[in-house]
Amino acid sequence: MKTSGPPATGTYPIYYSGSGWNAMLPARQPRTVLPRDTAFGTIVVGAGYTGLAAARRIAELEPDKSVLVIDAAPVAESSAGRNSGFLINLPHNTNMGGHASPLEVAHKQIRLYDAGLEWLKQLVDSNDIDCGWNPQGKYHAAATSDGVKNLKAALEQYREWGIPYTEIDPDALAAKFGTRYYRYGYHSPHNVFVQPAALIRGLADSLPANVYLLENEPVVALDGSGLFRVQTVRGTFQAERVILANNAFAKALGILRDRIIAIYTYAGMTPQLPEEELQKLGQNEEWGLIPANRLGTTLRRTQDGRFMVRSAYSYEREQALEQTKALLTDCYKRRYPNMASHGFEYLWGGTTALTRNGATFFGLVRPGLYASLGCNGAGVLKGSVYGKLLGEMAVGSQSPLLSDVLSLERPTWLPPEPFRRIGVVSTIRYQAKKAGLER
Repeated sequence: MKTSGPPATGTYPIYYSGSGWNAMLPARQPRTVLPRDTAFGTIVVGAGYTGLAAARRIAELEPDKSVLVIDAAPVAESSAGRNSGFLINLPHNTNMGGHASPLEVAHKQIRLYDAGLEWLKQLVDSNDIDCGWNPQGKYHAAATSDGVKNLKAALEQYREWGIPYTEIDPDALAAKFGTRYYRYGYHSPHNVFVQPAALIRGLADSLPANVYLLENEPVVALDGSGLFRVQTVRGTFQAERVILANNAFAKALGILRDRIIAIYTYAGMTPQLPEEELQKLGQNEEWGLIPANRLGTTLRRTQDGRFMVRSAYSYEREQALEQTKALLTDCYKRRYPNMASHGFEYLWGGTTALTRNGATFFGLVRPGLYASLGCNGAGVLKGSVYGKLLGEMAVGSQSPLLSDVLSLERPTWLPPEPFRRIGVVSTIRYQAKKAGLER
């Protein structure tokens, strides 16, 4: 039996199982018909939130030119449909501002994410995208004394940024979540819940008419300058402009090999639970809880009466489903020992792209080649607004928000293999041990 999946050093990840979010939706036929034309104004590699946002914006600003979007997977089976469905419009990694202060970086991020959330909401409304959009905010909760310290330190930043929050004591936490596992927490209104596969499918299926979407078509090579050639498994396409929005898998095309890594995270989703079981999950019909340690366990109760458990990291390879099931089941049981069952209907992994300093590469790689790479676990909202702004940058538009993004620090250097693997795996093990009961 295999103990880990294929490495993430290829042009795209190969998963053991499909996205649970996508499996819950009606079947959708991927767009796999090769376009008749092979020449486009712009080619976008990656049909996640960043790639679709860039393609949409370029198509709007250049209505007489065609855009080709290529993805190795069906829409919603890539990372865009495998996340937890939190749209958090709050700062993160505020120490990566270069010459700017952390407070200045935080204010820039708030402006960016607020603008991105407003734009996404407009797209959802104008295109009737049924994605369960729910501005419920989110909870943070700690199960350990170190976790409590982490949360209170985060609230110091909230006060500095002017962000509202409500602290929650253990009794109130137990009432809200149906468990006494946590000893302290807080609620922030700065979050919207979505069904991520439904959202990305809706965005893909509502692209402007001058955008051609090609799914299940891995890009295997990129070369040229001035006139770029993008080679896929079935054809070669040309464009004067290329946008890279495939995160860590840009490494396979020779981009950011010493700046970015792929990390797998894992989730399980229960079947729809009977009412007597849902009552054990607290008083709110939908809620999401973020742990006090990065390698802790994220929980989400969904609108349709399911329960999601997300935890664990692995470097560049997907771990075996048996290992994922055992780990997530343990996380579930420790928090809710009185549930009638701790079974999952769906188990899946997904990739995120991390950089050493938490920064995203955004902007010009070389003339005609643009990229937004390294979401660092904040892909939905950040990817959407960064993709939109990258599209505007590519056609020569300027704005204060674009200036904000361009002023932020870029990813720093990573050591080569095998030292990179040794360092990352050691860090994951150390942080997992440090997380303790937060896992």
